[in-house]
Amino acid sequence: MESGKDASALKEVRVLWEDRDSAALFKPPGLMVHPDGKSTEKTLCDFVVSRFPEAKDVGESLTLSDGRVVARPGIVHRLDRETSGVILIAKNQSAFLKLKKQFQGRTTRKIYNAFVYGRVGKEAGSINLPLGRSKGDFRQYAAPARARGEMREALTYFTRLEAKKDFSFLELIPKTGRTHQIRAHLKAIQHPVVCDRVYAKTKPCGLNFNRLALHARSITFKDREGKEVTVEAPLPPDFIEAKKIFDRLPE
Repeated sequence: MESGKDASALKEVRVLWEDRDSAALFKPPGLMVHPDGKSTEKTLCDFVVSRFPEAKDVGESLTLSDGRVVARPGIVHRLDRETSGVILIAKNQSAFLKLKKQFQGRTTRKIYNAFVYGRVGKEAGSINLPLGRSKGDFRQYAAPARARGEMREALTYFTRLEAKKDFSFLELIPKTGRTHQIRAHLKAIQHPVVCDRVYAKTKPCGLNFNRLALHARSITFKDREGKEVTVEAPLPPDFIEAKKIFDRLPE
């Protein structure tokens, strides 16, 4: 049975753009992209199958550690449960393979917004640190000094849009697509994302957030004809409210 929370989040999903091959959706915070094999709650996949039944058998399934197979209809990439914003889905296998190739070739462009703790000193820069599993917390990924096992290259560009004494508002462009990349990179430079309960466990949530303050604002990719398409997801209500609070803070 679906909980009231995930049922409510599912109702917030909306189509931002679509053509005959693919669609860009707004994913609200709190909604998982696909099942994790541990819970029965609704996911973005339920919306995809309901709205685009032709996508039911599109994509690649996920095999869990216990051997169970989880379907991921139409899912080309993912966002963390608490991250809001734009996500692409494929309506047919041909579109899935073409979009997947773009992600693997790093020709897609994703732009995120985030509120982070502290005043970021640089106006712009890059975080070029390989990531691996954290030595201290299996849920985290970390830079080499705090990681174990295989390290994978990871590069994130950032621009400081605004900064106050206690918080900064950033634009982030991940050039690679590692799990938790933005969150791990921002922790590595001592400016974790506000209300990140994995990477900033000891910090109180600020700016009235009760979820990770990370939003996938836009994505740029090429459609079937090779035309470049950019789709933008407007800031959700909690980001808009946080910005009002942020603007009233002392410099």
